[in-house]
Amino acid sequence: MYAPDRAQDLRWMQRAIDLAALCPPAAGAYSVGAVIVGEDGTELASGYSRATGPREHAEEVALAQLPQGDPRLVGATIYSTLEPCSQRSASRTPCAQRILEAGIPRVVIAWREPSLFVDNCVGYEQLVEAGVTVVELPELSAAAKSVNAHLGELA
Repeated sequence: MYAPDRAQDLRWMQRAIDLAALCPPAAGAYSVGAVIVGEDGTELASGYSRATGPREHAEEVALAQLPQGDPRLVGATIYSTLEPCSQRSASRTPCAQRILEAGIPRVVIAWREPSLFVDNCVGYEQLVEAGVTVVELPELSAAAKSVNAHLGELA
């Protein structure tokens, strides 16, 4: 499993924040960036919210760039500027579930999802309960939140 030091985690999260800044703002959605880093420390895929369609989440876009069952994912880390979602509309798989299905063992986030659109996002808890290592980088939460200024004040 890719287990970088804190400086590497911060660098990859900054890359995800830069991707989030590319998101077309949407009144009812967060702007999120995601980067999947392989065990060797190289970028495997990246994405941002609404990059390929109006309902796509960043993790979904990044995962779609890799073949299903890609063996590199079992040692990878996914960096997401926001906690992976735990619920979506009936026809969409939540990002926490997508990460579990992909077999990614490590997730790094900048901030937890506030209850703006979902009363109780439990993506963090679902991942931890399934044995995934989840790391939060609170020192980058303000930067990750800043790309969501279109949503007003976020706690």
